[in-house]
Amino acid sequence: MEVEEMDENTWKYHGEGNKSLVVSHVQRNVVLRFLKFPPDRHKTAEEIFHHLQNIVDFGKHIMNLFLGENYVHYGEVVQLPLEFLKRLCLKIQSERPESRCDKEMDSFSGYALCLPDLTRLQTYHFVEHRPILCIEIKPKCGFLPSSCHITKEVKHKVCRFCMHQHLKVAKGKWKWISKYCPLDLFSGNKQRMYFALMSLLQEAQNNLKIFKNGELIFGCRDHQDCVSDLNELAHHLKPFFFPANGLSSGPYCTRTVIKELIHALIMILLSSSTTGTCRAGDMKSISISQGRSYCDASQFSKELLRNGNHKTEGSGLPKGCILYKILQAQLLDMLDIEGLRSLYDRVEQYLEEFPKERSNLEIDGPYNEAFYEKLKDLSTEDDGTVAYAVTKIHQYRVAMTAKDCSIMIALTPCLQDECLEQRCVVSTSKSRFMYSVSLLDLDLKPYENIPHQYERDSKIVNYYLKSIQSKEDHLTDLYKENEDCTLVFHKV
Repeated sequence: MEVEEMDENTWKYHGEGNKSLVVSHVQRNVVLRFLKFPPDRHKTAEEIFHHLQNIVDFGKHIMNLFLGENYVHYGEVVQLPLEFLKRLCLKIQSERPESRCDKEMDSFSGYALCLPDLTRLQTYHFVEHRPILCIEIKPKCGFLPSSCHITKEVKHKVCRFCMHQHLKVAKGKWKWISKYCPLDLFSGNKQRMYFALMSLLQEAQNNLKIFKNGELIFGCRDHQDCVSDLNELAHHLKPFFFPANGLSSGPYCTRTVIKELIHALIMILLSSSTTGTCRAGDMKSISISQGRSYCDASQFSKELLRNGNHKTEGSGLPKGCILYKILQAQLLDMLDIEGLRSLYDRVEQYLEEFPKERSNLEIDGPYNEAFYEKLKDLSTEDDGTVAYAVTKIHQYRVAMTAKDCSIMIALTPCLQDECLEQRCVVSTSKSRFMYSVSLLDLDLKPYENIPHQYERDSKIVNYYLKSIQSKEDHLTDLYKENEDCTLVFHKV
């Protein structure tokens, strides 16, 4: 990337999360990712460089091996002129959501990550000027924990996502509880996957976004900034899925177009044709057979029960597909946060006595072949050592990364006379698309966050149990009121 002369007008605001901000180039298929900090907290340039290089190394040497080189784009650290960064910071400030402005973009160190723009097609570079759709899905955790360390039985029956919805709505982050359940998406059952994706479209929250030529057309950039009109979305999608069809507008058109989109997504998510080089195959597969394959809070499961069907199909994911790979990485969380907390305390106690040992335990890296090898130890028999505790903590942090990653699916229409390899082509009823699948948000979760994650887990579970109990008490009261109002007829 040429950094000698940088023009802030060739870059535009792309989006941001809690820890970083992204700008994209208006002509080239690249983005710059900057770290964010509160106004009173700035790290040194050396610390910023080390942080960003760790992100690159973790993607390159760890997640790349787990998920495959076709999916993971780790980028490179670049140094940029400080004057350019100051101008860029001023230019994009007005475009940032107000709720995100409590932190500032790092414009002091001069360092950023340069990455491909994943809203664009990554497989074929000769299609850059064609219209491109990109669907971003944040699937979340796709299994129910079966750890013996779990103290609340509900965690074996209701998934974390469905429980967390109650707390998020109560806090005002979202208006309605989503019908989406990650276990439906990860089931491999096309009917359940269809229901999951439709639920995301109906209540996207921050788990689904759709971009057209790099611009957000559907979903939430921030919880106060949502675009979620299905009719408007169908208007954008119709030229892609029905290019020469006379579909008129209206509810039927919307349903038909959305149905085509969901079917295409399911085929791509289940496809094992773009596996790429991947080392996860040399790691023993982790089974989820001990746990249940469905969630009691899933609206799909409740619908089945209402219809008298008490069974839902288990996981049928093809081993090469992206959902299977993500799930395998998630399943490295074998102990649950409840089982991990005591191991974290063991390591902390050891570091209090021997603070210089932190680097030897590789808590902050380096993320290399040796680190990856340690992740392959799937034993859960605690021998009481610090080494065992650190290994389980490493695995948990990788699992949490996989639970929070996003899948980026980019689609562009194939021309009628194009003969392409079938491995990256998906057909719908009226169209054919080239596609690429990439993964986003693959930073390793911080070691220091473990106590916070433990507390949050407890808060989520306790609030869910409280809200369910409150609902049951309300129904009981209604039943009693009905009993009190019963009319008794006496013989005259």
